[in-house]
Amino acid sequence: MSELQPGYGGGVKLSVKSDYAARAVLSLARRFGDARALKIEEICAENGIPGNYLVQIMIDLKARQLVRSVRGKEGGYRLAKHPREITLGEVLRAIHGSIFDLSGLENSGCPEELSSAWRCFQSDVETAADKVTFEQLAHDPESRKSMYYI
Repeated sequence: MSELQPGYGGGVKLSVKSDYAARAVLSLARRFGDARALKIEEICAENGIPGNYLVQIMIDLKARQLVRSVRGKEGGYRLAKHPREITLGEVLRAIHGSIFDLSGLENSGCPEELSSAWRCFQSDVETAADKVTFEQLAHDPESRKSMYYI
């Protein structure tokens, strides 16, 4: 089939939670080395993320030692390591475990040829996500087009 059928909405989907986690880490990467931590409200405002949702995301990222929290009046969040050491793959796995979930392959009815193809696809997706660092993203002029400066 060379064309998509009208109304076809299939495809590999990125979860909202994964997208928000990547946006938050990118915000922190763009400010890596700044003297002050970035407040949750600032990350939310910059990225259009609901505050309560972002708090839960930051807990997941902190548990995987990708971000650290700073307490006190001037508190907030910082990256736990240099942006060149944090990959998109790490952030996505911190949120969902596997980037491309193959739980459907647990069904014994899946032909081995197809199972093998799915596992190969999963490996390629994981490898590609691990090649993208947040240092690259933070310094990519294309990724800054959506930034607003005052």
